[in-house]
Amino acid sequence: FLVAKYIVHVDGKIGLFRGLSPRLMSNALSTVTRGSMKKVFPPDEIEQVSNKDDMKTSLRKVVKETSYEMMMQCVSRMLAHPLHVISMRCMVQFVGREAKYSGVLSSIGKIFKEEGFLGFFVGLIPHLLGDVVFLWGCNLLAHFINAYLVDDSFSQALAIRSYTKFVMGIAVSMLTYPFLLVGDLMAVNNCGLQAGLPPYSPVFKSWIHCWKYLSMQGQLFRGSSFSAGCHQDRPLPWSNLNHLSLALSAWPPRVGPDQLGPFNPATPRCAAAQLGFGVHVCLVSVQRRG
Repeated sequence: FLVAKYIVHVDGKIGLFRGLSPRLMSNALSTVTRGSMKKVFPPDEIEQVSNKDDMKTSLRKVVKETSYEMMMQCVSRMLAHPLHVISMRCMVQFVGREAKYSGVLSSIGKIFKEEGFLGFFVGLIPHLLGDVVFLWGCNLLAHFINAYLVDDSFSQALAIRSYTKFVMGIAVSMLTYPFLLVGDLMAVNNCGLQAGLPPYSPVFKSWIHCWKYLSMQGQLFRGSSFSAGCHQDRPLPWSNLNHLSLALSAWPPRVGPDQLGPFNPATPRCAAAQLGFGVHVCLVSVQRRG
C-alpha cells in the first residue's frame, strides 16, 4: 500500500492503471486461445475422476486431465506473453518517469526494432515453468489428499473434496511465486528503462542469474503474501519507512552507477537507487497478485 500511495501522490489515481490496456488484451487473447483449443481438442474426451475409480485408474485420469490443462495453459501463455511484456514495461516506467512505451502498437515497434523477435518473449521460460509446476503440484496434491487422507466414512467427505483443489491452489501458488516474479523482472531487465538498469537493478545474463541474485538477497518471495513470514538474508532499504522517506526526499537520484561507491543505506543516493529496485519488485509483485 505504501508504493500505491506514492504512485497516487506522483501520478494521481490514473498512475495505478499503467499497463492496463495491454494487460486486458493479454487476458482476452489468453481466454480466446483457450476457447479455441477446447474446440479443436474437445475436453469431452477427458475422463472425469469418479469416487468409484480405483487408485490406479483415478491417478491415470488426473494425469490425463492435467496434461490437457498444461497444453492449453502453455499455448495461451506463449501467445499472450508479448502483451504481458509490454504491460510490465508500461508499469515500471514509473520508476524513471519515462514514456518510452505509451501504446501497444508503438511498443511492439520499439521492442522489435531494439531487441528483435525474441524481445517479445523475455521472461517466458520461468513463467512456463511456474505454470507447469503449479498445475501438476495442485492437481496431484489434491488427488492424493482426497484419495488417502479424506475417509469416505466421514460425513463431510464430499464437501472437503470439493474444496481441496482450491486450497492446494493457494498453497502451491505461493511456492511457485518466485517463477512468476523472476519472469516479470526479466521482462523489464536491460530494456532501456531506468528500472531495469543499474543502479536501480542489476543487468541479469539469464533468468537463472536473476533467480540466484534474488535468492542471495532474500527477495524470491518479495511482494507475496508469503513474504511476511519469509526469512530475509539482510534488511532491505525499501522495506523501512525511514529509508523510504529519505529516498523520496532525494528523488529522482541524479547519479550514475560509477558514482554510487560502496553501499551505505544511510545516504540518500543509495537509498533512492535501492528504492528504484524495490518499487520495481513491488510493482511486478502487485501486478502478479492482481
